[in-house]
Amino acid sequence: MQQIRDAILSGDRSEATYAGLAIPQTYRATTVHKDEVGMFEGLASRDKDPRRSLHLDDVPVPELAPGEALVAVMASAINYNTVWTSIFEPVSTFGFLERYGRTSEYAKRHDLPYHIVGSDLAGVVLRTGPGVTKWKPGTEVVAHCLSVELEDADGHNDTMMDPQQRIWGFETNFGGLAELAIVKANQLMPKPKHLTWEESASPGLVNSTAYRQLVSKNGAALKLGDRVLIWGASGGLGSYATQMALASGAEPICVVSSADKAEICRKMGASLIIDRRAEDYRFWNEEGTQQNPKEWQRLGKKIRELTGGHDVDVVFEHPGRETFGASVYVARKGGTIVTCASTSGYMHEYDNRYLWMNLKRIVSSHFANYREAWEANELINRGLVHPTLSKTYTLEEVGQAALDVHRNLHQGKVGVLTLAPERGLGVSDEEKRALHLDAINRFADA
Repeated sequence: MQQIRDAILSGDRSEATYAGLAIPQTYRATTVHKDEVGMFEGLASRDKDPRRSLHLDDVPVPELAPGEALVAVMASAINYNTVWTSIFEPVSTFGFLERYGRTSEYAKRHDLPYHIVGSDLAGVVLRTGPGVTKWKPGTEVVAHCLSVELEDADGHNDTMMDPQQRIWGFETNFGGLAELAIVKANQLMPKPKHLTWEESASPGLVNSTAYRQLVSKNGAALKLGDRVLIWGASGGLGSYATQMALASGAEPICVVSSADKAEICRKMGASLIIDRRAEDYRFWNEEGTQQNPKEWQRLGKKIRELTGGHDVDVVFEHPGRETFGASVYVARKGGTIVTCASTSGYMHEYDNRYLWMNLKRIVSSHFANYREAWEANELINRGLVHPTLSKTYTLEEVGQAALDVHRNLHQGKVGVLTLAPERGLGVSDEEKRALHLDAINRFADA
């Protein structure tokens, strides 16, 4: 592995150099173990500790299938799906791997007693399988996390509709929190040359998810002048939604949970901010069994105070159960609530009168298709959207990094160095970086 690292750090990107590198038999990877699925039984979700379930193991390099690429991973990042995998909620991901393994001979590789996690990467292509023509060894890449087979007609208008759609590193094996990763070639995108490895690795999943959810015609189709309420606006997902709203000429109303997080939103350029902790909204009773519509009304009043009397056109919703009733209430008549994930619970409750009688829409959104992910990456590449990387850990510290995300101790994205020996490496266009450096520094919570 040292030979691969040395080649990448040398700056040489010639195809011949990388085609000539020896591929090791094993590599280090972050895993969960199938025989530990029951380790947290009886514990509340918050008390489940990813440091206990996430391991750093030496694992064998899998066979490369047609249409795939083997990538040397310089950096990765933590997403909430890694937290879910590590605490075995809502289900163990080994069920995904078992079902995938039954579909084909090559898919059998994924059904292992360990699961290599991680749905982001920045690195360099080492090998490509048969049929790959666009990507060559030595190419610097980032990866989005949509894995599709595209054997069914359903996926050919929108690949997210492919019946065999899976999230790489969550519903497949060989993810990005490792020294090497296997991805399908149609997951690859160009690495932004003005960003470091860790900066490049951090946007992938959340940036693409926010783009489909907020900007794409498959989501809210945000337009110039829209007012959009963004929950968790300083976080890994919300920070990209906030930037996209600002870049689109929309007006974000940022909901955060502390004064520090409010300041992050101001640094991004947002001016309308609600600190939900300071406002002490109590959408549910203490038992969590009944919602309080008066608190929805109080949130709506606060929004109108900030906007000069206007309700929001779009609600960017991802916390789920805790906030969904309020989200449906505060959207304007004819407005849109667009939802992905449910980090506070999947069983949403809302008063349907506020939806049905006011002609509001609930739109579901899940990750992004290749075109949407590519367009989202281009926003990063063009400097219209910037990584919001708050902290970077080493591969040995992935358990702690996942715990930070699980406990909501992070701001923006949490990065992980894999093969990169230190932060700050990987920039190949210094002139472009200088052009965007103020924004890069402003958006990073040092």
